[in-house]
Order: sequence, then C-alpha cells, then structure tokens
Amino acid sequence: MTQKEVLEQARTCLGNYCKGCQVCNGRACRNQIPGPGAKGVGDTAIRNYDKWKEIRVQMDTLCENQPVDTTCRVFGREFAYPFFAGPVGAVNLHYGEKYKDAAYNDILVSACAEAGIAAFTGDGTNPEVMEAATEAIRRSGGVGVPTVKPWSGAVVREKMELVRGCGAFAAAMDIDAAGLPFLKNMTPPAGSKTTAELAEIIRSAGVPFIVKGIMTVKGALKARDAGAAAIVVSNHGGRVLDQCPATAEVLPEIAEAVGDSMTVLVDGGIRCGTDIFKALALGADGVLICRPFVTAVYGGEKEGVAELVGRLGAELKDTMAMCGAHSLGEITREMVWRG
Repeated sequence: MTQKEVLEQARTCLGNYCKGCQVCNGRACRNQIPGPGAKGVGDTAIRNYDKWKEIRVQMDTLCENQPVDTTCRVFGREFAYPFFAGPVGAVNLHYGEKYKDAAYNDILVSACAEAGIAAFTGDGTNPEVMEAATEAIRRSGGVGVPTVKPWSGAVVREKMELVRGCGAFAAAMDIDAAGLPFLKNMTPPAGSKTTAELAEIIRSAGVPFIVKGIMTVKGALKARDAGAAAIVVSNHGGRVLDQCPATAEVLPEIAEAVGDSMTVLVDGGIRCGTDIFKALALGADGVLICRPFVTAVYGGEKEGVAELVGRLGAELKDTMAMCGAHSLGEITREMVWRG
C-alpha cells in the first residue's frame, strides 16, 4: 500500500474527530474532546508540529560514501530504527468504531515487531484494555511497552501485575495523562504522583521503566531520582494543557541535564524521518510517533503499519546520508540549524 491509499481508506472509518489529514499538524482537529484534538484552543498540539518544522537540517555531502546504519539498542534490545509507535487508548471513542483497543493493539504490536520496532500500548478504565495489550505484547515475545495511566494506588498495582506477566522488555507510565478529565473524576481521583509514589511504582515493575510526560529539567531529575531508566519528553501530544512550550523547544536542555544518565525519548508533532533526525541531533535517543500509526492501522492494518515504518525509515536514512551521518552515533547538534 502507498501512503495515499492508506489515508484514503482511513478516512472512510476514522469517525468524527480525526480527519486523516495528509499533514497531521493538529489544526483540523483542534479543540475537540474526545478525539485527537485538545483541551482549550489546541495551540500546544499545533506548536509541537510547527517547532520541528522551524528547525532545519545542515546538508553536508563532502564525506565518505558508505551505507547508513539506523539500528539502535534500547535496554539491551536491538531495533531497526530509533522510533516507536506511541500509546493510544479508547480508540473506538477517539478514532471510530472500526476497532476497539484489543483489536487495535493486536494489529499494532505485532506489525511493529515484524517491522523491527516496538509499540507502546495504551490503557483505559476498562481492565480488559490493559489485559489485551499485555497479551498482545506477550504473543510478540515481549516486544512492546505497556503504558499505564497514573491511576490511584490499588489500580496501579493491578495493572503492574499484568505488566510483569507479559515479558515486556520495558514498561511506562504516561504521567502527562494527569490532565485528562476522566482520571480526575475517578474515586479516588487519579493523576499526579510524588517522587516517592513514582519510585514505588518503578520498583514494582521489574523491568526498565519509562516516565512519559516530562517537560522540564526539574521533572527529568525527579524521574531519575525515582529510579526511571528513561523519560519521554512529552506534553501528551498537546492534548492536556494549552500554552505549553513545544517538545522541540525543551528537549535540548533536558537532554543536556540527564542524557548521560538515562535514555531520553521525545514525542509531539514528529511526522517524518527528517523530524526524527532533528530530535536525535537535539539530544534524544529515540522518538515516539502516535497519530500516524492510528491512521496506518485504520487505513491498512498491518500493511499500513509496514508502509509507515518503511517510509519513516527511508526518510531518516536519506537525511542521515545527506547530512554526513552514517550511524545514529554520528548525528550531532551541528547537523541542525535553529535560526
């Protein structure tokens, strides 16, 4: 399948919110909840996309002509590319009734594993969501990252039992989901965690733990102090708070502060292989991409995921070759221009 075919098919079943845009920049779906839009006017999601586009890459072809290697290692496991599918939950509510979370994750996790990357899976109020996600990861040999919402203590403990049982190579919590209204309306309310509370959750995971939703150096240091092996610089795709900075704007200082002591990932508006290159140049070890994987599954199932992974990988390889980087380790800050 081509990208055009995937998007055309996705538009027939995506529901009322996501428009299956050729350019997924947060504009057509702004200010829509539920759905892929955002609280408020949706300016953070739009800013995420725009700030990556303001960064330019520095072409340099006066270098040795040799093959480009995009492989990376995360927690001892090798992947074909330094990008991963981001977590999404309640897909039938947000993106249309064609899939529920179990079927969506079943396709996504296996398709990503077959393509040489890993999928982060979402979570939901229905316990079956995490049960199905962890089962999909178990069937794929642990190639996946179950991502738990910041529930209250007892619920987190139940979810972590599933995480430990699926053989996942890592686990995650999207702390940035604290801004989602449905968490605040729970009894007791779920949401923000203290460093001590996070440390207890991390100890219970039994695998390297990733804290998603870090937007400041202070937050990164607290996650490191709690025992996190990695962070995701993320504002939940711009969906939980208006007037945040873009992830591209805060990534360099966060990577500078903790990049030597933990793995740094980033998400938010990253839409092509050149964006991935920019993120790596600014200090990230890898990136998460979410919404394009949704349209890939809705528009082409496993074939759609394979098309997306192949296209992103090819764009990354081309950018690396044209900027004189033949491995991920050769990508440096000087290879991008920030104006």
